[in-house]
Amino acid sequence: MSERRALTSARRVAVRSVGTSAAPRQVPEETPVALSYAGTTHAVMMASPADLEDFALGFSLTEGIVSSSAEIAEIAVVEDAGEGIDIQIRLRDTANTRFEARRRRLAGPVGCGLCGIESIDEAMRSVRAVDGRQFELSASQVTEAVRLLSLQQPLHRATGAVHAAGFFMPGRGIVAAREDVGRHNALDKLAGALAKAGVAGASGAVVVTSRISFEMIQKTAAIGSAFIIAVSAPTALAIRTSQEAGITLVALVRGDEFDIFTHADRVTLEANAHVA
Repeated sequence: MSERRALTSARRVAVRSVGTSAAPRQVPEETPVALSYAGTTHAVMMASPADLEDFALGFSLTEGIVSSSAEIAEIAVVEDAGEGIDIQIRLRDTANTRFEARRRRLAGPVGCGLCGIESIDEAMRSVRAVDGRQFELSASQVTEAVRLLSLQQPLHRATGAVHAAGFFMPGRGIVAAREDVGRHNALDKLAGALAKAGVAGASGAVVVTSRISFEMIQKTAAIGSAFIIAVSAPTALAIRTSQEAGITLVALVRGDEFDIFTHADRVTLEANAHVA
């Protein structure tokens, strides 16, 4: 599906200090997207109608439905007769058997970042530990990652209303970036893009424009990255989970200033910087 379909023009009245005028403005589309396995809907997300195969693959990986892209036999994006889109995902035999067993335990899907779960234990499933001992970034690379991501956000530049997730590799910059009206969706799309390209999660840092919640840490760990960098702030649970999972959490990046909440030893600071 073309990215152009993720945008539409809306009529508005612009009220400014110099006066009022009628003018169009580009706004992002928000579409119900169903993720279906073996013909049964597992989750319905409100999402931007772009990069949907990446979305399906990334969601399947970060939600633990598959352990690798090889377990997916086919992804088909089907336009619904109404307003929505149905992504039909066909799993290979072993993965399908595992998913069917999981689905029998579930009460039903919900349209949020914790999809198809029925219990608190399921929602709080353990986050796998990530080995980030061999990966470090300098302070300048942290701020560079955010700056470079801002250059790869065409939907945001047009609308000011979407989130972005990118993958930063030292010496290469942002090697992949995806946008969506939902922050979880953007990260899932990024996960799918990295898996399709064969990019190892341990080779770089996840960079996001949103706040960092527990689910964002879950998905970062599923990608295999030991680094997440955000423009906004983290939740307390995200900080605790990052600490336990071995993920360096950097947030509130503003120009050349930022806060490091976990595993700060992996960020090398300039000689004149100091920790109070």
